[in-house]
Amino acid sequence: MGYASHFVGIVRDNQVCDLFGECAKPAANEHVEGTIVEVHNDQQRLLAAAGSAEAALYHLAAKHGLDPVFPIDAANQVAGLLETTGIDDETLIDLTSAPFVTIDGADSMDLDQAVYVEESAAGHIVHYALADASYYVASGTPLHVEALRRAASYYMPGIMVPMLPRALSEGLVSLNANVDRRSVVFSMHLDGEGRCTKTDIVPSRIRSRGKLSFTAVQSFYAGGDGFGDDVDQSLQHLAHVGRLRMSLAEERGVVSYRRHEVSAKLSGGGMRFTATSSVRRDVERYNEQLSLLCNIEGARYLANHGADFVEPIYRVHPAPSEEKMRAFLQMLQALVASQKLDPTIWLWTLDDKRPLRQFLDELPNEGSQGRIAMAIHRQAVMANLRSTFQTKAGSHHGVGAEVYARFSAPMREMVGVFLHRELLEARAGHGHANSELRQAVVQQANAAKSLQRTVSNEGNRLVLEQLFEDARKANRKLSGTLMGAEGSKAYIRLDEPPIDVKVYLKLASEPMVPSDDGTCLLRGGDVVFRLGDHVSVNVVDKHATKDRWILDLA
Repeated sequence: MGYASHFVGIVRDNQVCDLFGECAKPAANEHVEGTIVEVHNDQQRLLAAAGSAEAALYHLAAKHGLDPVFPIDAANQVAGLLETTGIDDETLIDLTSAPFVTIDGADSMDLDQAVYVEESAAGHIVHYALADASYYVASGTPLHVEALRRAASYYMPGIMVPMLPRALSEGLVSLNANVDRRSVVFSMHLDGEGRCTKTDIVPSRIRSRGKLSFTAVQSFYAGGDGFGDDVDQSLQHLAHVGRLRMSLAEERGVVSYRRHEVSAKLSGGGMRFTATSSVRRDVERYNEQLSLLCNIEGARYLANHGADFVEPIYRVHPAPSEEKMRAFLQMLQALVASQKLDPTIWLWTLDDKRPLRQFLDELPNEGSQGRIAMAIHRQAVMANLRSTFQTKAGSHHGVGAEVYARFSAPMREMVGVFLHRELLEARAGHGHANSELRQAVVQQANAAKSLQRTVSNEGNRLVLEQLFEDARKANRKLSGTLMGAEGSKAYIRLDEPPIDVKVYLKLASEPMVPSDDGTCLLRGGDVVFRLGDHVSVNVVDKHATKDRWILDLA
């Protein structure tokens, strides 16, 4: 008999077992033991070869209940939406003639945002279009129930489990090129210094002129090929506005930390991982500024509305606590002493005339002192508290905003779906409060953030397992920087790929302990390594009983 269902499964004992449920016998099993397949009715499609890196990711997804397949009632609802798209809605403002474009990673398929920037008499107008996911994910529907359960899309090195079915998130809702799409457009009026003086929010119909990549736009900024006169002009305005907004962020004391973007992908037909690093390009920074501005303006709009039926959800990020800042300053003092550094360059205090942002920016970038600066940046990051979703308005320290909310990822975060509905109800002047749903969204959104951290850490661990095994077999040392030490652990940032590695000092062949201030590793009372030192990591072996690698520092 054939299947009457749709699921992702693994071949075991000539059966296909649902990774998220029970085993079932197929009419004909075409794959070897351990293969990951997608089963849809009588059809099987290979997803990952047995024992491959890609198969390990599917097992990771299954461990945390991240099912790529959606329930049948949600799938049926999607089929109906594809028939009745709502794109010809007469209430939408027609902006299809405006030169909107999306700017994302080359491999991105779920396009949440499109942008068009024009000059005005006062400065510029930034038109920021967001995919109208709330229209398609109506409250109380099977799709809404499932999206709330998932709360977000989840990313692993090489695969993604979406919050919404791909027929929506990569199709009908996505702001794909050369097709009409529903959107919520923020038209933000900026003065000559980049400050926002007015924001109009309009349900619209747009047509993106192109799916542009960060690489292509950065090349254009460097003198490369353009995309058509009106798009090119908009991109030049985007760069100008991006620089203005970055300057305003600096005035607010927003800290920009030195971070490399690490991209772990699948290679060799999914058999292995490949990890690469890159420094964020200017266009990514400009684009980020517009996204932040949109989220700030949307939060301000809802916070100031005042109607009882408007129920905002805020992203709140407290400033570092006095205790954490005191520990950071003590670490700086100890590091300056241990590394014999010039205190006029390397010390900072709370009453320093320079803001923390400026102090960190002015630290050296190259050579051995560049490594020390990188370690200081990491310690500054560690002083920060985590942001949370809340119903009560509060400031966001990380972006320097009095109020902040997440409107800009409506296909990847349930918070975005909820906030878009609140935004459109506020604009219309009528709606219905649903405090129970609001609380559920907040709870699920915070849980999703925690789960993504867990999934990211476990995904990175899979990448490191491959890296360590390769290094052990080749008797090759790994190069890195000592970034911190605490308890029985030291933290090393590898040079390539720049991933943090935990070294359990008690497992090392010659055990070490951190100094009281965490700036040195000690062996027998002698200083062996200091924070910011260049170190080599020797991969000894996998521990016989603990699921950890034995690493030695040299």
